[in-house]
Amino acid sequence: MDYRSSFALFGFLVLLKFLGGKLLRAWKQYSSGLPFPPGPPPQVFVGNYREIPAKHPWLTYTDWGNRYGDLVHASALGQHIVIVNSLKTAFELFEKRSHIYSDRPAVAMIELLGWEFNIAFLPYGERWRRQRRMFQQHFRRDASQKYRPIQIQKVHSMLEAFLTSPQEFREHIKTLAAGIIMSTVYGYEIQPTNDRFVTLSEESVKKVAESFFPGAQLVNTFPILRHLPGWLPGCGFQQFATESRDLVEEMKGAPFEFVKQHILEDVVAKSVVGELLSASEARGRSDDKMIAEVAAVAYAAGADTTVSALATFVLAMVLHPDIQKRAQNEIDSLVGTQRLPESGDRPSLPFVEAVYREVKRWRPVLPLGVAHATSEDDIYEGYFIPKGTTMFSNIWAMTRDESVYPDPERFNPDRFFTEGKLNNDDVGIAFGFGRRICPGRHSADWTVWGAIVSVLWAFNIAKAKDETGKEIEIDVAYSDGFISHPSAFACSITPRSETTKNLVHAAANQDV
Repeated sequence: MDYRSSFALFGFLVLLKFLGGKLLRAWKQYSSGLPFPPGPPPQVFVGNYREIPAKHPWLTYTDWGNRYGDLVHASALGQHIVIVNSLKTAFELFEKRSHIYSDRPAVAMIELLGWEFNIAFLPYGERWRRQRRMFQQHFRRDASQKYRPIQIQKVHSMLEAFLTSPQEFREHIKTLAAGIIMSTVYGYEIQPTNDRFVTLSEESVKKVAESFFPGAQLVNTFPILRHLPGWLPGCGFQQFATESRDLVEEMKGAPFEFVKQHILEDVVAKSVVGELLSASEARGRSDDKMIAEVAAVAYAAGADTTVSALATFVLAMVLHPDIQKRAQNEIDSLVGTQRLPESGDRPSLPFVEAVYREVKRWRPVLPLGVAHATSEDDIYEGYFIPKGTTMFSNIWAMTRDESVYPDPERFNPDRFFTEGKLNNDDVGIAFGFGRRICPGRHSADWTVWGAIVSVLWAFNIAKAKDETGKEIEIDVAYSDGFISHPSAFACSITPRSETTKNLVHAAANQDV
C-alpha cells in the first residue's frame, strides 16, 4: 500500500470513528436528558482537539476550572475528557463511587512503549487485582517497615555523598531513590554512578513520562495511527516506541534474572522478588512473568517520584532559610547533636512534618495524577458523564484552592497547623484516590521524610555564590511531563559542624 492509499484509509477510518463516536455521544446524552459538565465550547467535527494542551496541561486545566467550575468537560474526536479540579468532587467520584471511576483509559502510546503491564495503567480487572495483591504483601504499611534498615542505610550513604560532592546533590538523591528500591525489590546493590540497571529504568520511565497525556503524542488522539508505518509523516513515534519497548524488556528481564541466578547460588539477599519467587514455587506455580512485571513497576513508580520530591525540598530550603532554621531548631531540641534522627522521632517533630507536607503540596510530583476512566455511565450533580470518559484529577488545581490553602504559591508549612497542632491534612491526594491509590505510598512516604529530616539535621542549604561572592538567584521552573521535576539550580550545601561530619561518616560506614 503506497502512502496515498494509507492516508486515504486513515482518513476514512478517522471519519468512521468520529461519526460513530458523535452519534453514540448524542444518543446517550439525548437518552439521559442531561448536559455534559461545562467546558470550553467544542468546534464542529473536532471538538476541543485544538485546545487540548501538549505542555503543562495542568495549568490550562486549572484555568478552565477557574472559568467553568470544579468539573470541566472537553472532547477530542469523540473522546470525552473530564477534569476534576476540586478535592470535594474528587472525593465524591474517585472515593465514594470508586466502583465506577477505577478504570484506566486506553492510551495508545502506553502499549506501544511496552508499558501496558504497569499496574498504574492496567484496566480495572483480574490482572490488576493479582498485581495489587503482590504489591500489598510487601508494601502495605506494616510490611513496608521491614525495609526500614535499608532505607536508613541509603539515607546515611546519601549524607556522606553530600559531604564529598554537594554540588552533585541531585545525582546523590537519584542514587538514594534507586538504591533503596533496587535493594528492596531485587536485593541488588547499585553502583554509585552509571549503574546499568538504573540507567535502563531511568530511560524507560523518561519515555513514558513524555508520552502519557492526550496531547503529548498524536497517536494518543488518533490511535489508528499505530497501524501505519513509521516512515510516513506524523508517524515518527513508531521509532520512539520501538526503542522504548527494547529498553522496557531489558529493564524487566535483566535484574529479574540477576535475582534468579543468585537464588540458585544461594547468595541472594532478602528481597521482594526472592520472596515472591519462593512463594510461587511453594504453591507449585510459575508466576515469573508477573513477578518480573511487579518488580519493574515498583522501581518505575518509586524512583523518579522520590527524586522530584526531594529536589523540591532542597529548592524550598534554598528559597526559605527562615523555614529551614525553624525546622533545624526543632530537630536540635529533640535529637541534639550526638546522634542522627531516627524513625521514632517523627511524631515529636511536627514542624518537620509540616515541611514535608508542604513539599508535597507546593509542587506536586504528579500534577495531574494518573488518569482514571469511567466503567459505566454516571450522573453527578445533574451532569452526564458517559462510560469510557477519561477522568483527570487535577492535583495542581486542588493544591491551589485558596479556600483550603490561602496564598497557595507561598511555601508555608504553618498552613498545616490549627491552634498550634498539626491538622489532619497530610496531602494524601499526592498518592492518588480510591482503589487506584499508590500501593507503594507507605515506603515512599518514609523515604522522603527520612531524607528530609536527616538533611536538615546535617546540613545548611543556601544559595550558591558566583566568583565575586554574589548570590546566584534561582529561577523557579518545573519540567513538563507525567512527572514534574524542578529545573536544574545551583545551591550551597555545607555541614552544620565538625561533629556532624564525623557522625555522618561513622553512620555511613557502620551501615555498610
